[in-house]
Amino acid sequence: MTITKRSDLPDALYLAEQVRMLDQTAINQFHLPGFALMERAGTAAFNLLRERWPQASNITILCGTGNNGGDGYVVARLALEGGCNVQLLQLGDSTKIAGHARAHADRYRAIGGVVELYESIDPDRDLIVDAVLGTGLEREVTGLWRDALEAVNQHAAPVLSLDIPSGLNSDSGGIMGAAIQADATITFIGLKRGMFSGEGPACCGEIAFDDLAIPGEVYGAVSSATRKLQWADYARKLRPRSRTQHKGQSGHLLLVGGDVGMLGAISIAGQAAMRTGAGLVSIATRREHAALIASQRPELMCHAVEKAALLAPLLERADAVVIGPGLNKSDWSLTMLRRVLESGLPLVMDADALNLLAGEPEIRDNWVLTPHPGEAGRLLGCSTATVQLDRFTAVTELQQRYGGVILLKGAGTLIYGGDLIGLCSEGNPGMAVGGMGDLLSGIIGSLIVQGESLREAACMGACLHARAADLAARGGEKGMIAPDLLPFLRRLMNPECAE
Repeated sequence: MTITKRSDLPDALYLAEQVRMLDQTAINQFHLPGFALMERAGTAAFNLLRERWPQASNITILCGTGNNGGDGYVVARLALEGGCNVQLLQLGDSTKIAGHARAHADRYRAIGGVVELYESIDPDRDLIVDAVLGTGLEREVTGLWRDALEAVNQHAAPVLSLDIPSGLNSDSGGIMGAAIQADATITFIGLKRGMFSGEGPACCGEIAFDDLAIPGEVYGAVSSATRKLQWADYARKLRPRSRTQHKGQSGHLLLVGGDVGMLGAISIAGQAAMRTGAGLVSIATRREHAALIASQRPELMCHAVEKAALLAPLLERADAVVIGPGLNKSDWSLTMLRRVLESGLPLVMDADALNLLAGEPEIRDNWVLTPHPGEAGRLLGCSTATVQLDRFTAVTELQQRYGGVILLKGAGTLIYGGDLIGLCSEGNPGMAVGGMGDLLSGIIGSLIVQGESLREAACMGACLHARAADLAARGGEKGMIAPDLLPFLRRLMNPECAE
């Protein structure tokens, strides 16, 4: 039995019902006993426990009444047999424990294991194992159950969650009233998509995976609609430029934005486009900004554009447009946006371009929209909290309402163009700073003018952005700023250069 750690996790992400289908396929078609699968799950969890916390001897295990609790009883038995001081706390009516979970509970009791009804957790515990609620949670956690989850979070001991942190919705990544904040989570058979977006990353801690040795053919029975993306998959496709390539063959990107007092955003976006390989980058901005940007980065072709009519010659030369960084919501901003929309060029829409779009919605198939949760809420006419409660539904509804490709930023960035949902699994909290979104829009625009499809540019751009941020964060997450990523963008885009 091999436990896979985060860096080597499978790409397929499943809904809870799909994982149940995989489980039943293994049992019914490949004749793997459910009792044995539960034993394997508990054994994998105990092995990880021993590997990660080898000194832990006083272990509290909280068990619910379902199969998740059954996994916990296996861990409790193995810990007791290994000489640990085990405190097993039962939540819910133990007479409701049935099937394989009941059989494993009986095995634990048969070797002298003691079961206590949950009241509180001893303060001197070395480790807490969360086996309370599994993937079937559909309603908010309340009462004693919620009290128990909150008590775990307040305890000083580290926490290992089995399959999924209790209280986390495995499909949406939303918290159902309260959820365990685990230090590590080991999940089984299939990765649950809610672990990787929304509140999932914060609740799960480090993620490990065990397929419980079910046959590979089982996975052919269920098609995942969400795929985990990472930069390494795109890096393998990159090739050095032809020795005879010239700038006109690397695309011409036009960026529109930078209203009065908002110089930085459009400059950062332009620099990102250059550092990721665009052959030519033009910027249309306010008169007072054009000379300043050109003096800082003379390779960016900056144009003072005070009237929308002046965009015409720039649009004629461009292969695609990024609009939004520093755009603002002034009359100038709105006239710029309307003229860009008339061009018919492929677009990347970010920041205030999205806020203006929310006021004048339309649908088209040749743009990438890159909202953060607040902008997504305005585009959908709902709150930011509603978006974050179920980011997967939000990105789907955005695409249905506006068309094209939607990139919903945040922990576990989602990309959806009407087929598979892509989920960027890299990145770090150091990216929570102004300018990072502007950087991303420039990256995506650059990839589009270099020939990538809208969806591929969005997926590849999100992963490139996140990977560069992870490299930059080696110097510390706090205090990281968007320009810190620029040298890493260049390095990553050149496959002949080692990281």
